[in-house]
Amino acid sequence: MNYLIKDIPIFERPRERLIRNGVNSLSNNDLLSIVLKTGTRNCSVSIIANSILKEINNITNLQDITLNKLISIRGIGKVKATYLLAALELGKRVYYEKDSNNIIFDNANKIYEYFKQIFINTLQECFYCLYLDNNKRLIESKLLFKGTINKSLVHPREVFKHAYLLSASNIICIHNHPSGNIKPSQEDINITKVLIDIGKLQNINVIDHIIIGNQSYYSFFENNNLY
Repeated sequence: MNYLIKDIPIFERPRERLIRNGVNSLSNNDLLSIVLKTGTRNCSVSIIANSILKEINNITNLQDITLNKLISIRGIGKVKATYLLAALELGKRVYYEKDSNNIIFDNANKIYEYFKQIFINTLQECFYCLYLDNNKRLIESKLLFKGTINKSLVHPREVFKHAYLLSASNIICIHNHPSGNIKPSQEDINITKVLIDIGKLQNINVIDHIIIGNQSYYSFFENNNLY
């Protein structure tokens, strides 16, 4: 039956049950319904939420959903799609910031496993810096540049400005290759060398540069390519 939210008794609606019983009491369908807010003239928000769940098959796959995939689902337009994508991204950021405080980033595989999710379905190159303390614990991660990574785009002053502001002792650079090919380009090599040389002068160590591709990574440190 294609019922509308207004047809459900007020005390049984998802938002009211969240207030009354807590967020943990809600189903995946309920949570999606709250984020999507409303249905359409011919399709209730609960039906739309259920269509999303059927499309992804498993709730964990929601982290990989794209804008185009969402708007292909009946009842989902760009506005609803952006609400959902924004909610998912916010959840990711909360999780990463909270969890990362207890992790020592002392090897490339650990860094890859922790940060690979942020590059899923990313069509542009994104250049992040991880700012670490003396014990290699994360102080903060920052997305500094988007687009084709080259020397004219990646400005060392931006990289080191945040290191000063955060009193960071170490920096790890991470960027993705949307093509999936993890082999460093000559530009990648050149940028890494420039950042390492400046870091030595500033007494801030650039301890790795990691390139992320399709289910794999390249570490300058692991390949003895830091010089």
